[in-house]
Amino acid sequence: MSHDPFPLSTSPHPLGAPLVRREGREKVTGGARYAAEHTPPDCAYAWPVPATVARGRITDIDTGAALALPGVHEVLTYKNAPRLEPSDDPTLAVLQDDRVPHRGWYVALVVADSLETARDAAEAVRCTYETAAHDVRLTADHPGLYTPETANGGHPGLRERGDFAGAFAAAPVTVDATYHLASLHNHPMEPHAATARWTDGHLTVHDSSQGSTKVRDDLATLFGLDKGEITVISEHVGGGFGSKGTPRPQVVLAVMAARHTARPVKLSLPRRHMPATVGHRAPTIQRVRIGASTDGAITALAHEVATHTSTVREFVEQAAVPARVMYTSPNSRTEHRVVPLDVPTPSWMRAPGEAPGMYALESALDELAVLLDIDPVELRVRNEPETEPDSDRAFSSRHLVNCLREGAERFGWLPRDRRPAVRREGDLLVGTGVASATYPVLISGSDAEAHAAAGGDHLVRVNATDIGTGARTVLAQIAAAALGTSEDRVRIEIGSSDLPTAPLAGGSAGSGSWGWAVHKACTALAERLREHHGPLPAEGVTVRADTRQEASAKGPYARHSFGAHFAEVQVDTTTGEIRVRRMLGVFAAGRILNSRTARSQFIGGMTMGLGMALMEGSALDPAFGDFAATDLASYHVPACADVPLIEAHWLDEDDPHLNPMGSKGIGEIGTVGSAAAIGNAVWHATGVRLRDLPLTPDKLLPHLAHLPRPTD
Repeated sequence: MSHDPFPLSTSPHPLGAPLVRREGREKVTGGARYAAEHTPPDCAYAWPVPATVARGRITDIDTGAALALPGVHEVLTYKNAPRLEPSDDPTLAVLQDDRVPHRGWYVALVVADSLETARDAAEAVRCTYETAAHDVRLTADHPGLYTPETANGGHPGLRERGDFAGAFAAAPVTVDATYHLASLHNHPMEPHAATARWTDGHLTVHDSSQGSTKVRDDLATLFGLDKGEITVISEHVGGGFGSKGTPRPQVVLAVMAARHTARPVKLSLPRRHMPATVGHRAPTIQRVRIGASTDGAITALAHEVATHTSTVREFVEQAAVPARVMYTSPNSRTEHRVVPLDVPTPSWMRAPGEAPGMYALESALDELAVLLDIDPVELRVRNEPETEPDSDRAFSSRHLVNCLREGAERFGWLPRDRRPAVRREGDLLVGTGVASATYPVLISGSDAEAHAAAGGDHLVRVNATDIGTGARTVLAQIAAAALGTSEDRVRIEIGSSDLPTAPLAGGSAGSGSWGWAVHKACTALAERLREHHGPLPAEGVTVRADTRQEASAKGPYARHSFGAHFAEVQVDTTTGEIRVRRMLGVFAAGRILNSRTARSQFIGGMTMGLGMALMEGSALDPAFGDFAATDLASYHVPACADVPLIEAHWLDEDDPHLNPMGSKGIGEIGTVGSAAAIGNAVWHATGVRLRDLPLTPDKLLPHLAHLPRPTD
């Protein structure tokens, strides 16, 4: 691999240029069509019926009143729904038996001529249950907790190095703190939707998904079809944040209904159903213990996480994994424990594991800095490891200290009075906070096809998915740079399982994975064209490439992105309201492929972290077993007024050990650490250390009553 395969002079629009995203005009003019906006002739509409008990089984379903409504075609239940083949995802085994594993599990599906009729008929379905005792409450001492062999991503459930217990007991300065994070929901603006139709034995599905190849493969398994008999299209997707990373029940139900009724069927999940149906970030109880010398060197570090999963499928939020990466820790213990409860199955949410785990770790680092009376930036610098602590592998690149230093300068971090609750503006207390961020570099093998037309234009085909990140634009830049042409001479086709196979958009791995295959195909095409003499044939020249071998190779380096977050907050001592005045992030994420779309991703992630810190959270009702916040009226997310000033910057990081573009993923790193920076700023403003997110006024206000009031 050459050190810099894309010198800036290779094309009129080099990598990193702030090109406007290609589909922008389509989106703002309504030309971009989403899954629920495809309406084939004679299309029917479906509406699902969720279970109203937390655990039990169905004893009777009365569908008579629903079927009697004009325009209703069918009500599918476990008694008459098409049978599905076993798959590796039991959350997709809908309408197959009488079991109810949690409230909100789908027990019926109405199919009608109109959306309104389907909704009314769903209300008319009467279901009788035999209930059983349920448990939805996660506690640190729950008797059902166990240590899984692996957490999400294949990470070991337990890792130990050295003698943590002995080192912690001997440390002159220690922190022992427990942090609680509530369940979080993805809530993309586009609800999960699918439109399915069968034509001469071929199934075509428009699905709101982060990866149509995976949807196609799972549908083939479930319905006993050959992959060639299915086309899944996810051309435009209105957000996902992980919840659309794997198939969800809507696509299975739509295909079921289309097969059963022999007509196209459209299903868009009601937003109130989504928290129980499409996954959520599981709540965590995280205990962090740090032992350090008086000069701030960490000698012992433990991060122990308790979380829940469902009785349907095991999913373990890998929140302790960042502690294996971040700081010098010769004696370490990191453990995940999980308990199966009668809850919906948790799943991926932006920066799974790293987002909640780094909140706890970076908050504990701040608590240690307070005990030692050391500047929080300086404490992190003093504990910068030479190699990855958990593996002892060298980092391919690690510029966390540079991010902290540059961020501190840009933010105006110093001079800073480290004492809390001393900066007052009338009834407002003001404080600043900092936190680090990390996210792994993930790459998967991909196929791509590059075509040169006789007229000089190019076509690149790859089954990437653009979930609002600008993937089309970045892939065109990669292709143009490899071909040595202008990006406006490159057309991109993505978003269909009929295209060359590619991994899903998730884990900050999309552009790196797809781009590598695009680069390889385009490089080979450019070489073919250089060797060709005379005009191209009328049909042009096509080259196909895959990167499975390269992506699966085990390299000697630990590969991660890093960043530093800074936040300034104000706290109203009368109301307890916390407002973020400004946020700043500085990131080291390899080569930035498009500065415009990258800044958008960083700022979006930071805003998501703000929501996590101050407003987002949903508790499970212990009596009824359902989430209390099920819509955007009750589940609050940040609005523009909540982010008055937010800045994202990055280092020009040169890392030759990643992929031909030298890029790292950027989708998640903006979220990781931002909530901790805000929480640390709240402590600095008030002297109150809250360890239970979100930091809402009701939690803070009782602590403010004891603070001295401003004098007239």
